[in-house]
Amino acid sequence: MFLKALVLLAAVIQSTDGVPIHYDVRGAGEPTLVFIHCWTCDRHIWDAQMSAFAKDHRLVAIDLAGHGDSGKGRKDWTMAAFGEDVKAVVEKLDSRRVVLIGSSMGGPVSLEAARRLGDRVVGVVAVDTLQDFAQKTPPEQIEAVVRQFQANYKGETKYVNQYLFAASTPAAVRERVLAGATSAPKESAIAMLRSAMQYDPIPALHEIKAPIRAINGDKFPTNVEGNRKHAPQFEAVIMKGVGHYPMLEDPARFNELLAGVLRDLDK
Repeated sequence: MFLKALVLLAAVIQSTDGVPIHYDVRGAGEPTLVFIHCWTCDRHIWDAQMSAFAKDHRLVAIDLAGHGDSGKGRKDWTMAAFGEDVKAVVEKLDSRRVVLIGSSMGGPVSLEAARRLGDRVVGVVAVDTLQDFAQKTPPEQIEAVVRQFQANYKGETKYVNQYLFAASTPAAVRERVLAGATSAPKESAIAMLRSAMQYDPIPALHEIKAPIRAINGDKFPTNVEGNRKHAPQFEAVIMKGVGHYPMLEDPARFNELLAGVLRDLDK
């Protein structure tokens, strides 16, 4: 088991629309943990988790289309299309029991993957995302944001990320996140952002029977009771004193909380 945990395998598979999806696999053990990154990040935001949990689980970290080493030739940058990326990887690995762990935009992607993977999914873990299932951003507000990004993509990206950081967010994390976001292809990045802002999780929640857990920061409130109206299986753990990237900002504490969530899912 220990030797298997040391092995990191890189692989690639085509998604439903033919876009090549790159992913890493490490470790052994069920359930398989599938890590899904946020907007304009890549699979390496989970490196600390890929090391910490490989002893007891098979781990998978995916580059969604348009990110990292995966293909960038997609036409429709929707959460559903990203869900197909995850589904393709899970089915290729023939994973029968999976926990989907998604950060920020990866939360909606996890829901879309879960509704496609059915009984294979034994848990969904949202990371600083899905704080209020019923919250809707008015279409005119979404389009106003999109226009701002189109007019000054790098400037708006820096502004939004500064809002997402906490006072305690390490300088290296800030630099890393901003470098990835500001260097992303503008048109596809904006299309993904629009899709994420438009996303309504409630239809997917009506199909998902697996437990849903959140590890959310305290910068934005999590509406636990409101969320349970749409998903009675929802629970949340609040990680205090971090910004939007807790797996990077305080990986040791994040790993402790994730380990607790996994124990809870295994009951």
